[in-house]
Amino acid sequence: MNVLQLPLGPLQTNCYILSNDMNEAVIFDPGEEAHVIFNVIEENKLKPLAILLTHAHFDHIGAVDDVRDEYNIPVYIHKYEADWLTDGQKNGSELFMRNQSIFAREADHLIEKEGKMEIGPFLFSIFETPGHSPGSVSFYCKEIKTVFSGDALFEGSIGRTDLPGGDHEQLIRSIKGKLLSLPDDVVVCSGHGETTTIGDEKRYNPFL
Repeated sequence: MNVLQLPLGPLQTNCYILSNDMNEAVIFDPGEEAHVIFNVIEENKLKPLAILLTHAHFDHIGAVDDVRDEYNIPVYIHKYEADWLTDGQKNGSELFMRNQSIFAREADHLIEKEGKMEIGPFLFSIFETPGHSPGSVSFYCKEIKTVFSGDALFEGSIGRTDLPGGDHEQLIRSIKGKLLSLPDDVVVCSGHGETTTIGDEKRYNPFL
């Protein structure tokens, strides 16, 4: 399998594209600049199967509808943020984007709880990792020892908790109880910045 990291938009929010040897792909957090995503998919001759959202803050959802409509694929999000896609106040765009709100249509599928998720040939373990936002989830692909953590855990840092629905203590519990329970060599694909590993964050992250 292959993971492509695309930092998009003014906040350089990471969109990830996970693909296999058959060129099938899933797309995580298409936050902005849909044309960049389209170009990468075309260049690599990929066949997208779904959009998976780690959470619904505006910088992670700005290109959702463009990508969904281009490839006619479903969108998945946790049930606790089902209405954030259509609400500029909840997704933060009204707070940060002057005179502009960012929306997406409702998701096609709601993630109800932790457990296994199959998208075509892709198998993920879903961890509920709230704290940055109430419906934050992380997608762990055991086959490639990689977790897509959204804005829960970063290289040497953690997600901010001063936005609506944020909870610092809850985020620390999520990270320590869910993410840090993974093997040390698991790669962490964060919502911003560079990738890291579980082992490095255990050893060097000053917040943990």
